[in-house]
Amino acid sequence: MRTLANLWPFMWPADRTDLKWRVVWATVFLVLAKLVLVLVPYFFKWATDALTGELAAPDYIPAILAAPVMLVLAYNGVRIVQVGLNQLRDALFARVGQHAVRQLGYRTFVHLHQLSLRFHLERRTGGLSRVIERGVKGIETIVRFTILNTLPTILEFALMAVIFWVVYGWVYVAIIAATVWLYTWFTVWASDWRIAIRRDMNDSDTDANTKAVDSLLNYETVKYFGNEKMEAARYDRSMARYEDAATRTWTSLGWLNFGQGVIFGVGMAAVMALSAWEVTRGTHTIGDFVFVNAMLMQLSVPLNFIGFIYREIRQALTDIEQMFDLLDVRAEVVDRPDAAPLVVGDGTVTFEDVHFAYDPARPILKGVSFEVPAGKTVAIVGPSGAGKSTISRLLFRFYDIQSGAIRIDGQDIRDVTQECLRHAIGMVPQDTVLFNDTIRYNIRYGRPDAAAEDVERAADLAQIGDFIVRLPDGYDTMVGERGLKLSGGEKQRVAIARTILKAPPILMLDEATSALDTRTEQEIQAALDLVSRGRTTLVIAHRLSTVISADEIIVLQDGRIAERGKHSALLAKRGLYAEMWARQREATEAEERLRKVREEDALGIVERRSPAGMEPVDE
Repeated sequence: MRTLANLWPFMWPADRTDLKWRVVWATVFLVLAKLVLVLVPYFFKWATDALTGELAAPDYIPAILAAPVMLVLAYNGVRIVQVGLNQLRDALFARVGQHAVRQLGYRTFVHLHQLSLRFHLERRTGGLSRVIERGVKGIETIVRFTILNTLPTILEFALMAVIFWVVYGWVYVAIIAATVWLYTWFTVWASDWRIAIRRDMNDSDTDANTKAVDSLLNYETVKYFGNEKMEAARYDRSMARYEDAATRTWTSLGWLNFGQGVIFGVGMAAVMALSAWEVTRGTHTIGDFVFVNAMLMQLSVPLNFIGFIYREIRQALTDIEQMFDLLDVRAEVVDRPDAAPLVVGDGTVTFEDVHFAYDPARPILKGVSFEVPAGKTVAIVGPSGAGKSTISRLLFRFYDIQSGAIRIDGQDIRDVTQECLRHAIGMVPQDTVLFNDTIRYNIRYGRPDAAAEDVERAADLAQIGDFIVRLPDGYDTMVGERGLKLSGGEKQRVAIARTILKAPPILMLDEATSALDTRTEQEIQAALDLVSRGRTTLVIAHRLSTVISADEIIVLQDGRIAERGKHSALLAKRGLYAEMWARQREATEAEERLRKVREEDALGIVERRSPAGMEPVDE
C-alpha cells in the first residue's frame, strides 16, 4: 500500500493537466466498454431464441431487427465496438503510464547521483543496474494494471451481479459469489507462496549479472591470470541457482493455474447445471442457457485477470521494492537549507584543524591545518595511507568532516551549495576513467556548451591535439569502455584538456602522473604546469620529482603534518621527506638503467664481460 501511495502522484501528476484529462477520458471509455460488454451475451441470447422460435419481440421493434441474421450481426457489431472502446482507453492511457515510468526512472537516476561516495564505493554496478531495470518495468506493470484492469474488473463484477440477481435470482449470485471468493482466496494464497520463490530467482539473477559485469569490466585481469575457466565456473554456479529458482517459479505457476481452473470449473458446472434444470422445467429458454454460459465465459476473463493482476502487481512490487529502498537511502552530504552560492575571489583554500574518519574507530586526518594562497601551488606528499587522497575528497565535499573547517576565500564549504563548490574546482585524477563516447565528448565534458574551437584549443594546450587530428576519425574517435582504447598518457591528456576547458579558479591534481612512466610523466607534467599557471593549485603527489617547484610541500604521516617547507629546505632537514626523496631517486636511477639496457638489447648489443670484468663484446 505504501508503494501504491508513492506511485499515485505519478499516475495523477499535479503539474500535467493534459495527463489528468487523459486519465478521465480513459475512465469514461472504460465504463462505456463494460456497459457494452454486458450487452454482448444479450444479443447472443436473443439470436438463439430467434433461431429456436422462442423470441418474443415487443410490437414496437420491427420484425427485420428481430430476425436471427440481424441479431447475429448486432452481436458481432457490439463485440467490435467493445474492443474499439478498450483500445481507445489503452491508447489514451499509454502516455500516462510511460510518463510515470520516465519520471520515476529519472528520479531514481538523480537520487543515485546525490548519494555519497561511500555508497558508490560499496555498490555492485551490475546488481544495481539490474535492480533499476526490473524496477522500471515493475512500475509500468503497476501503473497499467492498477488503472486499466483493477477498476474494470470490479465494475464488471458489479454489473453482472446486478443482472443475475434481477433476472435469475439470488441463488445464481450466491454460487458465482462463492466461486469468485474461493478463486480470489486461492489466488492470493498461492501468489504469496510464489513471492518467496520469485525473490530467490531475482537474487540469483542479480548475482549472475553482477558476476558477469564485474568479470567483463576486469577483462584484462582475467586474461593476465588465465582465469577464464574460473570466471565461467563462478557465473555458471550463479546461473545454476537461477535455473533452480526459475524452474520452481514455473512449476508453482502451473499448480496455481490448475487450482484456479478447478475452482472456476466447479462453479461454472454448478451454475450451468442449475440453468439446464430450469430449461427442462420450462422456466428458462435455450437462450437463457446460452446467456448464462456466455456471461460465465465473460466472467472468466476478469477472474483470470484477478489472478494475473494480483500476481503481476505482487511480482512488480517485489521487483521495485529494492528500487524504492534506493530512493529511501538518505544522502550523506546535503546542502543546508540556507546554503549560498560560492563566491570565488582570489581562490585561497584553507584547512583549519580538520579531523576526519571514514570509520570512527580509524581516524584518517588528525588536526590538519594549512593554507593554499591564491595563485600558489601547495603539494601534499607522504607514505601510502597517510591521508593524501582523502584531502581531495574532502575539498570536493564527497564527505563532511567531523570537526574543523575547510574554507575557500573564507567561506566554509559546508555553507555553500555543492554545485557551485564543484564548479569552482578542477580535477585531474590519478586514474582517469573516460566515458565510452568520442574524444570530443570527453573533452567537452568539462564545459558541455563549449564551441568546437574551444575544445580543440584545450586539446592543443594539453599537448594532445596533434595526436587527435592524426586519428582516422579525429575528434569523433570512440575511446572505448572506460577509455581503454587510449594509453595512460593519452587518457591523462584528455583529462587535462577537459579541465582546461572547465577553466576553474582552483585546481586539484591527485597523483596525476603516478601511474605513468618517467618519459610520459615529464610530458604530462609540462602540460600540468601550463594548466596550473596563475591558479590556486593543490597537488597530491606520489612522485616527489613532480613537486620540486611547489611553493610549499606538506609531508603527511599518520594523518598529521610531519614536515612542511620548500623542497631544498626539506632536504636540508634530513627527515621523512629526505628519506622519501632518496628512495625515489634510487628507484628512478634503477628504472633508467633498466631502460638503457632494454634499448641496447633492442639494438642487438649484448654486454659480455671478460674474467677481468671489463670488455664488452659486439655480438
